[in-house]
Amino acid sequence: MTGIRPITHRRVLAIALPIVLSNATIPILGAVDTGVIGQLGEAAPIGAVGVGAVILTSIYWVFGFLRMGTSGLVAQAHGAGDGTETGAHLIRALVIAAVAGLSLILLHPLLFGAAFRLAPASAEVETLAGRYLAIRIWGAPATIALYAITGWLIAMERTRHVLVLQLLQNGLNIVLDLGFVLGLGHGVGGIAAATLIAEFSGLALGLWFCREALMAATGRAGLFARHRLMRLLRVNSDIMIRSVLLQASFTSFIFLSAGEGDVTLAANQVLLQFLQITAFGLDGFAFAAESLVGQAAGARRPAALRRAAVLSSQWGVAGAALLGLVFLVAGPWIIDLLTTATEVRAEARHFLPWLVAAPLIGIASWMLDGIFIGATLTGRMRRAMIETVCVYVMALLILPTAFGNHGLWAALMVLNLTRALTMARFYPEAEAAAR
Repeated sequence: MTGIRPITHRRVLAIALPIVLSNATIPILGAVDTGVIGQLGEAAPIGAVGVGAVILTSIYWVFGFLRMGTSGLVAQAHGAGDGTETGAHLIRALVIAAVAGLSLILLHPLLFGAAFRLAPASAEVETLAGRYLAIRIWGAPATIALYAITGWLIAMERTRHVLVLQLLQNGLNIVLDLGFVLGLGHGVGGIAAATLIAEFSGLALGLWFCREALMAATGRAGLFARHRLMRLLRVNSDIMIRSVLLQASFTSFIFLSAGEGDVTLAANQVLLQFLQITAFGLDGFAFAAESLVGQAAGARRPAALRRAAVLSSQWGVAGAALLGLVFLVAGPWIIDLLTTATEVRAEARHFLPWLVAAPLIGIASWMLDGIFIGATLTGRMRRAMIETVCVYVMALLILPTAFGNHGLWAALMVLNLTRALTMARFYPEAEAAAR
Protein backbone atom coordinates (compact mmCIF):
# COMPACT_ATOMS: atom_id res chain seq x y z
CA MET A 1 0.00 0.00 0.00
CA THR A 2 1.51 3.33 -1.00
CA GLY A 3 -0.46 5.51 1.38
CA ILE A 4 -3.45 5.93 3.61
CA ARG A 5 -6.32 8.37 3.53
CA PRO A 6 -5.54 11.78 5.05
CA ILE A 7 -6.07 11.85 8.80
CA THR A 8 -8.34 14.80 9.56
CA HIS A 9 -10.43 16.15 12.41
CA ARG A 10 -13.54 15.07 10.51
CA ARG A 11 -12.24 11.52 10.28
CA VAL A 12 -11.47 11.39 14.03
CA LEU A 13 -14.97 12.59 14.87
CA ALA A 14 -16.56 10.19 12.40
CA ILE A 15 -15.02 7.33 14.40
CA ALA A 16 -15.49 8.80 17.88
CA LEU A 17 -19.02 10.23 17.94
CA PRO A 18 -20.92 7.01 17.14
CA ILE A 19 -19.04 5.33 20.01
CA VAL A 20 -20.05 8.13 22.39
CA LEU A 21 -23.69 7.73 21.33
CA SER A 22 -23.43 3.95 21.56
CA ASN A 23 -22.06 4.14 25.10
CA ALA A 24 -24.87 6.46 26.12
CA THR A 25 -27.38 3.66 25.55
CA ILE A 26 -25.70 1.24 27.96
CA PRO A 27 -26.96 2.69 31.30
CA ILE A 28 -30.48 2.93 29.86
CA LEU A 29 -30.74 -0.85 29.52
CA GLY A 30 -29.73 -1.44 33.14
CA ALA A 31 -32.27 1.10 34.32
CA VAL A 32 -35.04 -0.53 32.24
CA ASP A 33 -34.16 -4.04 33.51
CA THR A 34 -34.41 -2.77 37.08
CA GLY A 35 -37.56 -0.75 36.40
CA VAL A 36 -39.39 -3.60 34.67
CA ILE A 37 -38.59 -6.22 37.31
CA GLY A 38 -39.39 -3.63 39.95
CA GLN A 39 -42.98 -3.55 38.72
CA LEU A 40 -43.49 -6.94 40.35
CA GLY A 41 -43.48 -5.15 43.69
CA GLU A 42 -40.97 -7.49 45.39
CA ALA A 43 -37.40 -6.87 46.52
CA ALA A 44 -35.96 -10.35 45.83
CA PRO A 45 -36.35 -10.29 42.00
CA ILE A 46 -34.66 -6.87 41.83
CA GLY A 47 -31.76 -8.13 43.92
CA ALA A 48 -31.52 -11.34 41.89
CA VAL A 49 -31.24 -9.51 38.56
CA GLY A 50 -28.68 -7.12 40.07
CA VAL A 51 -26.54 -9.91 41.57
CA GLY A 52 -26.77 -12.05 38.44
CA ALA A 53 -25.84 -9.18 36.13
CA VAL A 54 -22.83 -8.24 38.29
CA ILE A 55 -21.56 -11.84 38.33
CA LEU A 56 -21.80 -12.18 34.55
CA THR A 57 -20.33 -8.73 33.91
CA SER A 58 -17.35 -9.59 36.11
CA ILE A 59 -16.77 -12.87 34.25
CA TYR A 60 -17.21 -11.41 30.78
CA TRP A 61 -15.00 -8.44 31.65
CA VAL A 62 -11.99 -10.79 31.68
CA PHE A 63 -12.49 -11.30 27.93
CA GLY A 64 -12.48 -7.59 27.10
CA PHE A 65 -8.93 -8.07 25.82
CA LEU A 66 -10.45 -9.65 22.72
CA ARG A 67 -11.92 -6.32 21.61
CA MET A 68 -8.70 -4.39 22.10
CA GLY A 69 -6.39 -7.02 20.66
CA THR A 70 -8.59 -7.51 17.60
CA SER A 71 -8.80 -3.76 17.04
CA GLY A 72 -5.03 -3.24 16.95
CA LEU A 73 -4.21 -6.24 14.78
CA VAL A 74 -7.02 -5.59 12.29
CA ALA A 75 -6.20 -1.88 12.00
CA GLN A 76 -2.60 -2.72 11.11
CA ALA A 77 -3.65 -5.26 8.51
CA HIS A 78 -6.09 -2.71 7.07
CA GLY A 79 -3.38 -0.06 6.93
CA ALA A 80 -1.07 -2.50 5.17
CA GLY A 81 -3.73 -3.08 2.53
CA ASP A 82 -4.13 -6.76 3.44
CA GLY A 83 -7.91 -7.11 3.33
CA THR A 84 -7.82 -10.89 3.63
CA GLU A 85 -5.79 -10.72 6.83
CA THR A 86 -8.32 -8.36 8.44
CA GLY A 87 -10.89 -11.14 8.11
CA ALA A 88 -8.36 -13.77 9.22
CA HIS A 89 -7.71 -11.87 12.46
CA LEU A 90 -11.44 -11.80 13.11
CA ILE A 91 -11.84 -15.53 12.44
CA ARG A 92 -9.05 -16.31 14.93
CA ALA A 93 -10.68 -14.07 17.52
CA LEU A 94 -14.07 -15.68 16.94
CA VAL A 95 -12.56 -19.12 17.48
CA ILE A 96 -11.18 -17.93 20.83
CA ALA A 97 -14.60 -16.50 21.67
CA ALA A 98 -16.35 -19.78 20.84
CA VAL A 99 -13.93 -21.82 22.94
CA ALA A 100 -14.18 -19.37 25.83
CA GLY A 101 -17.97 -19.22 25.67
CA LEU A 102 -18.39 -22.99 25.57
CA SER A 103 -15.93 -23.34 28.45
CA LEU A 104 -17.98 -20.94 30.54
CA ILE A 105 -21.14 -22.93 29.80
CA LEU A 106 -19.44 -26.13 30.95
CA LEU A 107 -17.88 -24.56 34.05
CA HIS A 108 -20.76 -22.32 35.09
CA PRO A 109 -21.88 -24.40 38.10
CA LEU A 110 -18.43 -24.03 39.66
CA LEU A 111 -18.12 -20.34 38.71
CA PHE A 112 -21.54 -19.33 39.99
CA GLY A 113 -21.15 -21.41 43.14
CA ALA A 114 -17.89 -19.61 43.93
CA ALA A 115 -19.50 -16.24 43.18
CA PHE A 116 -22.37 -16.89 45.61
CA ARG A 117 -19.90 -17.90 48.31
CA LEU A 118 -17.97 -14.64 47.83
CA ALA A 119 -21.14 -12.51 47.80
CA PRO A 120 -23.74 -14.41 49.82
CA ALA A 121 -27.37 -13.40 49.42
CA SER A 122 -30.64 -14.57 50.93
CA ALA A 123 -31.88 -18.00 49.90
CA GLU A 124 -34.67 -16.47 47.81
CA VAL A 125 -32.38 -14.04 45.99
CA GLU A 126 -29.81 -16.77 45.37
CA THR A 127 -32.44 -19.10 43.94
CA LEU A 128 -33.81 -16.43 41.60
CA ALA A 129 -30.30 -15.31 40.61
CA GLY A 130 -29.42 -18.94 39.85
CA ARG A 131 -32.43 -19.16 37.54
CA TYR A 132 -31.38 -15.90 35.83
CA LEU A 133 -27.78 -17.08 35.38
CA ALA A 134 -28.77 -20.53 34.13
CA ILE A 135 -30.49 -18.84 31.17
CA ARG A 136 -28.02 -16.02 30.58
CA ILE A 137 -24.93 -18.26 30.50
CA TRP A 138 -26.01 -19.72 27.16
CA GLY A 139 -25.29 -16.31 25.66
CA ALA A 140 -21.60 -16.48 26.63
CA PRO A 141 -20.31 -17.39 23.13
CA ALA A 142 -22.34 -14.56 21.57
CA THR A 143 -21.31 -11.95 24.13
CA ILE A 144 -17.60 -12.75 23.89
CA ALA A 145 -17.76 -12.98 20.08
CA LEU A 146 -19.28 -9.49 20.01
CA TYR A 147 -16.14 -8.16 21.70
CA ALA A 148 -14.14 -9.37 18.71
CA ILE A 149 -16.66 -8.07 16.19
CA THR A 150 -16.75 -4.67 17.87
CA GLY A 151 -12.95 -4.50 17.76
CA TRP A 152 -13.01 -5.35 14.05
CA LEU A 153 -15.62 -2.69 13.28
CA ILE A 154 -13.67 -0.03 15.20
CA ALA A 155 -10.44 -0.92 13.40
CA MET A 156 -12.21 -0.66 10.04
CA GLU A 157 -13.72 2.74 11.02
CA ARG A 158 -17.25 1.31 10.94
CA THR A 159 -18.29 2.73 14.28
CA ARG A 160 -21.74 3.61 12.92
CA HIS A 161 -22.27 -0.13 12.71
CA VAL A 162 -21.24 -0.40 16.36
CA LEU A 163 -23.94 2.14 17.17
CA VAL A 164 -26.52 0.20 15.13
CA LEU A 165 -25.53 -3.01 16.93
CA GLN A 166 -25.96 -1.38 20.33
CA LEU A 167 -29.29 0.14 19.39
CA LEU A 168 -30.58 -3.19 18.05
CA GLN A 169 -29.47 -5.16 21.10
CA ASN A 170 -30.66 -2.71 23.70
CA GLY A 171 -33.87 -1.83 21.86
CA LEU A 172 -34.81 -5.47 21.34
CA ASN A 173 -33.87 -6.26 24.92
CA ILE A 174 -36.15 -3.52 26.25
CA VAL A 175 -39.11 -4.59 24.07
CA LEU A 176 -38.69 -8.24 25.11
CA ASP A 177 -38.32 -7.22 28.78
CA LEU A 178 -41.69 -5.55 28.64
CA GLY A 179 -43.32 -8.45 26.77
CA PHE A 180 -41.85 -11.33 28.78
CA VAL A 181 -42.16 -9.77 32.23
CA LEU A 182 -45.15 -7.43 32.15
CA GLY A 183 -47.02 -9.17 29.33
CA LEU A 184 -46.37 -12.87 29.99
CA GLY A 185 -45.40 -12.71 33.65
CA HIS A 186 -42.13 -14.63 33.33
CA GLY A 187 -40.36 -12.56 36.01
CA VAL A 188 -36.60 -12.97 36.42
CA GLY A 189 -36.51 -15.69 33.76
CA GLY A 190 -38.13 -13.28 31.31
CA ILE A 191 -35.41 -10.66 31.90
CA ALA A 192 -32.74 -13.31 31.28
CA ALA A 193 -34.45 -14.68 28.15
CA ALA A 194 -34.82 -11.17 26.71
CA THR A 195 -31.10 -10.52 27.12
CA LEU A 196 -30.17 -13.92 25.68
CA ILE A 197 -32.24 -13.35 22.53
CA ALA A 198 -30.81 -9.83 22.17
CA GLU A 199 -27.24 -11.15 22.47
CA PHE A 200 -27.63 -13.70 19.69
CA SER A 201 -29.52 -11.18 17.55
CA GLY A 202 -26.60 -8.79 17.97
CA LEU A 203 -24.16 -11.54 17.03
CA ALA A 204 -26.14 -12.35 13.87
CA LEU A 205 -26.15 -8.71 12.79
CA GLY A 206 -22.46 -8.30 13.67
CA LEU A 207 -21.50 -11.30 11.54
CA TRP A 208 -23.57 -9.86 8.70
CA PHE A 209 -21.64 -6.59 8.95
CA CYS A 210 -18.36 -8.54 8.69
CA ARG A 211 -19.51 -11.11 6.14
CA GLU A 212 -17.33 -10.02 3.21
CA ALA A 213 -14.12 -10.08 5.24
CA LEU A 214 -15.01 -13.43 6.79
CA MET A 215 -15.81 -15.00 3.41
CA ALA A 216 -12.60 -13.65 1.88
CA ALA A 217 -10.47 -15.07 4.70
CA THR A 218 -12.14 -18.50 4.91
CA GLY A 219 -9.78 -21.14 3.62
CA ARG A 220 -6.81 -18.78 3.53
CA ALA A 221 -3.50 -20.64 3.63
CA GLY A 222 -1.82 -20.22 7.00
CA LEU A 223 -5.01 -19.03 8.69
CA PHE A 224 -3.96 -20.80 11.89
CA ALA A 225 -0.21 -20.70 11.31
CA ARG A 226 1.75 -20.97 14.53
CA HIS A 227 3.48 -17.57 14.28
CA ARG A 228 0.15 -15.81 13.69
CA LEU A 229 -1.49 -17.56 16.62
CA MET A 230 1.50 -16.77 18.86
CA ARG A 231 1.26 -13.08 18.00
CA LEU A 232 -2.47 -13.12 18.72
CA LEU A 233 -1.90 -14.83 22.08
CA ARG A 234 0.95 -12.47 23.01
CA VAL A 235 -1.07 -9.34 22.27
CA ASN A 236 -4.17 -10.59 24.06
CA SER A 237 -2.31 -11.96 27.11
CA ASP A 238 -0.47 -8.64 27.57
CA ILE A 239 -3.76 -6.74 27.46
CA MET A 240 -5.44 -9.19 29.83
CA ILE A 241 -2.67 -8.84 32.45
CA ARG A 242 -2.80 -5.06 32.14
CA SER A 243 -6.59 -5.04 32.45
CA VAL A 244 -6.65 -7.35 35.48
CA LEU A 245 -4.15 -5.11 37.27
CA LEU A 246 -6.15 -2.01 36.41
CA GLN A 247 -9.40 -3.55 37.61
CA ALA A 248 -7.72 -4.74 40.81
CA SER A 249 -6.58 -1.16 41.42
CA PHE A 250 -10.13 0.19 41.14
CA THR A 251 -11.48 -2.66 43.28
CA SER A 252 -8.96 -1.85 46.02
CA PHE A 253 -10.25 1.73 45.98
CA ILE A 254 -13.77 0.48 46.76
CA PHE A 255 -12.55 -1.87 49.48
CA LEU A 256 -10.50 0.86 51.16
CA SER A 257 -13.45 3.24 50.90
CA ALA A 258 -15.33 0.93 53.25
CA GLY A 259 -12.80 1.76 55.96
CA GLU A 260 -13.82 5.42 55.80
CA GLY A 261 -17.35 4.69 57.05
CA ASP A 262 -20.70 3.90 55.45
CA VAL A 263 -21.49 7.47 54.42
CA THR A 264 -18.11 8.01 52.77
CA LEU A 265 -18.33 4.62 51.08
CA ALA A 266 -21.72 5.53 49.64
CA ALA A 267 -20.45 8.96 48.55
CA ASN A 268 -17.46 7.39 46.80
CA GLN A 269 -19.75 4.92 45.04
CA VAL A 270 -21.84 7.84 43.79
CA LEU A 271 -18.75 9.73 42.63
CA LEU A 272 -17.40 6.69 40.80
CA GLN A 273 -20.39 7.06 38.49
CA PHE A 274 -18.75 10.30 37.33
CA LEU A 275 -15.74 8.24 36.26
CA GLN A 276 -18.06 5.90 34.39
CA ILE A 277 -19.61 8.87 32.62
CA THR A 278 -16.09 10.05 31.78
CA ALA A 279 -15.17 6.67 30.30
CA PHE A 280 -18.36 6.58 28.22
CA GLY A 281 -17.75 10.12 27.01
CA LEU A 282 -14.06 9.77 26.11
CA ASP A 283 -13.86 6.15 24.89
CA GLY A 284 -14.66 7.26 21.36
CA PHE A 285 -11.48 9.30 21.04
CA ALA A 286 -9.31 6.47 22.39
CA PHE A 287 -10.99 4.13 19.91
CA ALA A 288 -10.26 6.60 17.11
CA ALA A 289 -6.61 6.46 18.13
CA GLU A 290 -6.69 2.64 18.04
CA SER A 291 -8.01 2.61 14.48
CA LEU A 292 -5.99 5.44 12.95
CA VAL A 293 -2.71 4.69 14.73
CA GLY A 294 -3.05 1.02 13.83
CA GLN A 295 -3.65 1.80 10.17
CA ALA A 296 -0.67 4.16 10.06
CA ALA A 297 1.53 1.53 11.71
CA GLY A 298 0.40 -1.08 9.19
CA ALA A 299 1.08 1.32 6.32
CA ARG A 300 4.56 2.09 7.70
CA ARG A 301 3.83 5.80 7.94
CA PRO A 302 5.32 7.21 11.20
CA ALA A 303 4.27 10.77 10.30
CA ALA A 304 0.68 9.63 9.82
CA LEU A 305 0.87 7.75 13.12
CA ARG A 306 2.02 10.90 14.89
CA ARG A 307 -0.78 12.91 13.31
CA ALA A 308 -3.35 10.30 14.31
CA ALA A 309 -2.07 10.35 17.89
CA VAL A 310 -2.07 14.16 18.04
CA LEU A 311 -5.47 14.80 16.46
CA SER A 312 -7.31 12.14 18.44
CA SER A 313 -5.64 13.33 21.64
CA GLN A 314 -6.59 16.95 20.93
CA TRP A 315 -10.22 15.92 20.76
CA GLY A 316 -9.77 13.77 23.83
CA VAL A 317 -8.42 16.71 25.81
CA ALA A 318 -11.25 18.93 24.56
CA GLY A 319 -13.77 16.29 25.65
CA ALA A 320 -12.08 15.96 29.04
CA ALA A 321 -12.18 19.73 29.58
CA LEU A 322 -15.86 19.80 28.63
CA LEU A 323 -16.68 16.98 31.05
CA GLY A 324 -14.74 18.71 33.82
CA LEU A 325 -16.77 21.86 33.21
CA VAL A 326 -20.04 19.88 33.23
CA PHE A 327 -19.09 18.25 36.54
CA LEU A 328 -18.17 21.65 38.00
CA VAL A 329 -21.48 23.23 37.02
CA ALA A 330 -23.89 20.27 37.17
CA GLY A 331 -22.05 17.99 39.60
CA PRO A 332 -24.28 18.76 42.61
CA TRP A 333 -27.41 18.14 40.51
CA ILE A 334 -25.99 14.80 39.26
CA ILE A 335 -25.25 13.79 42.86
CA ASP A 336 -28.82 14.64 43.89
CA LEU A 337 -30.10 12.57 40.96
CA LEU A 338 -28.06 9.55 42.08
CA THR A 339 -28.97 9.61 45.78
CA THR A 340 -31.65 11.06 48.05
CA ALA A 341 -29.68 10.51 51.27
CA THR A 342 -28.86 13.95 52.75
CA GLU A 343 -25.62 12.84 54.43
CA VAL A 344 -24.37 11.09 51.29
CA ARG A 345 -25.18 14.12 49.16
CA ALA A 346 -23.21 16.40 51.47
CA GLU A 347 -20.25 14.01 51.62
CA ALA A 348 -20.18 13.57 47.83
CA ARG A 349 -20.21 17.34 47.31
CA HIS A 350 -17.21 17.62 49.63
CA PHE A 351 -15.12 15.39 47.37
CA LEU A 352 -16.59 16.51 44.04
CA PRO A 353 -13.53 18.66 43.11
CA TRP A 354 -11.54 15.46 42.56
CA LEU A 355 -14.04 14.40 39.89
CA VAL A 356 -13.94 17.82 38.26
CA ALA A 357 -10.18 17.33 37.83
CA ALA A 358 -10.32 13.59 37.03
CA PRO A 359 -11.06 13.82 33.26
CA LEU A 360 -8.08 16.11 32.61
CA ILE A 361 -5.82 14.11 34.91
CA GLY A 362 -6.78 10.83 33.28
CA ILE A 363 -7.06 11.74 29.61
CA ALA A 364 -3.37 11.18 28.79
CA SER A 365 -3.43 7.61 30.10
CA TRP A 366 -6.67 6.80 28.25
CA MET A 367 -5.39 8.19 24.95
CA LEU A 368 -2.04 6.42 25.32
CA ASP A 369 -3.98 3.19 25.85
CA GLY A 370 -5.62 3.72 22.47
CA ILE A 371 -2.32 4.63 20.79
CA PHE A 372 -0.49 1.63 22.20
CA ILE A 373 -3.32 -0.76 21.30
CA GLY A 374 -3.24 0.53 17.71
CA ALA A 375 0.53 0.15 17.57
CA THR A 376 0.24 -3.24 19.37
CA LEU A 377 2.81 -2.14 21.95
CA THR A 378 0.96 -4.33 24.39
CA GLY A 379 4.08 -5.58 26.13
CA ARG A 380 4.92 -1.99 27.00
CA MET A 381 1.36 -1.46 28.26
CA ARG A 382 1.76 -4.46 30.54
CA ARG A 383 5.13 -3.28 31.84
CA ALA A 384 3.84 0.26 32.41
CA MET A 385 0.85 -1.09 34.34
CA ILE A 386 3.04 -3.23 36.60
CA GLU A 387 5.20 -0.20 37.39
CA THR A 388 2.09 1.90 37.94
CA VAL A 389 0.61 -0.55 40.42
CA CYS A 390 3.82 -0.44 42.47
CA VAL A 391 3.56 3.36 42.70
CA TYR A 392 -0.19 3.17 43.41
CA VAL A 393 0.35 0.74 46.30
CA MET A 394 2.85 3.14 47.85
CA ALA A 395 0.36 6.00 47.42
CA LEU A 396 -2.33 3.92 49.13
CA LEU A 397 -0.01 3.17 52.03
CA ILE A 398 0.80 6.86 52.59
CA LEU A 399 -1.95 9.22 51.39
CA PRO A 400 -5.15 7.82 52.98
CA THR A 401 -3.41 7.54 56.36
CA ALA A 402 -2.38 11.17 56.19
CA PHE A 403 -5.42 12.71 54.48
CA GLY A 404 -8.31 10.24 54.86
CA ASN A 405 -10.70 10.03 51.91
CA HIS A 406 -8.99 12.97 50.20
CA GLY A 407 -5.83 10.85 50.27
CA LEU A 408 -7.73 7.93 48.77
CA TRP A 409 -8.91 10.04 45.84
CA ALA A 410 -5.42 11.52 45.49
CA ALA A 411 -4.03 7.99 45.21
CA LEU A 412 -6.49 7.25 42.40
CA MET A 413 -5.30 10.35 40.57
CA VAL A 414 -1.70 9.17 41.11
CA LEU A 415 -2.70 5.90 39.43
CA ASN A 416 -3.77 7.65 36.23
CA LEU A 417 -0.88 10.12 36.22
CA THR A 418 1.63 7.32 36.68
CA ARG A 419 0.00 5.27 33.92
CA ALA A 420 0.45 8.22 31.57
CA LEU A 421 4.08 8.85 32.56
CA THR A 422 5.14 5.22 32.36
CA MET A 423 3.58 4.79 28.92
CA ALA A 424 4.67 8.15 27.53
CA ARG A 425 8.34 7.21 27.71
CA PHE A 426 7.65 4.30 25.35
CA TYR A 427 5.74 6.40 22.79
CA PRO A 428 8.76 6.82 20.44
CA GLU A 429 8.70 3.05 19.95
CA ALA A 430 5.26 3.40 18.34
CA GLU A 431 6.64 5.69 15.64
CA ALA A 432 9.77 3.56 15.29
CA ALA A 433 7.66 0.45 14.72
CA ALA A 434 5.91 2.20 11.81
CA ARG A 435 9.12 2.85 9.92
